[in-house]
Amino acid sequence: MHIHIFDTPADAATALARRVADALAQRPAIVLGLPTGRTPVAMYAELRRLHAAGEADFSRAETFNLDEFAGVEPSHPGSFREYMETHLFRAVNLQRNRIHFLDGAAADLDAECRRYENEIEASGGIDLQVLGIGANGHIGFNEPGDTLIAVTHRVTLADTTRRDNAALFGGDPARVPREALSMGMGTILKAGALILVAMGERKAKCIERTINGPITTQLPASFLQLHRCADLYLDREAARLL
Repeated sequence: MHIHIFDTPADAATALARRVADALAQRPAIVLGLPTGRTPVAMYAELRRLHAAGEADFSRAETFNLDEFAGVEPSHPGSFREYMETHLFRAVNLQRNRIHFLDGAAADLDAECRRYENEIEASGGIDLQVLGIGANGHIGFNEPGDTLIAVTHRVTLADTTRRDNAALFGGDPARVPREALSMGMGTILKAGALILVAMGERKAKCIERTINGPITTQLPASFLQLHRCADLYLDREAARLL
């Protein structure tokens, strides 16, 4: 893994957005895997700025998001689809038919997971996957456990994950859905390149274990050690135990 440490979260977000913009320039029809949550907000703001300045062209790109809450309509203010519309999609020139998302309100969630996995495969696979990391080491919504599911699947969310996402549901963890849909670890690891971004002291222990600890299903992020092209973009607080 290649580790990049920045003085501030803003510096890390700027560098990551530039990395994505450069990838778009080098491969205009790139397939991007995109994350949600608090950490990528600044990256998406910088990508919007780069696009407005003519330095990030999404017109031929294709996107797949990592995950979505179960039982939530795409237009719900707490959905990750609405998050992406707010923070990126409405502000850039992505073609709407090249945006791919899990439908948390699908009648058959298991069939929806199979559909999504098939769409990723039909696209030729993800070229560049950007990832966040949960405080418990989850990637996407692949929570720590005795086993990990390789392909896109339904998952029961940990209480810590529900608390971390409470802001999307009026600040009340009880309103956060108990289930979600997520790319599997195998799906993620098939991407051509991975970039994990982490900010803040709260992520420091997980980052240290991700890099130096054993590969274990109890810390899904540790599986990034197996990837041939994985980069970590960290601020100094997240990197303080390295």
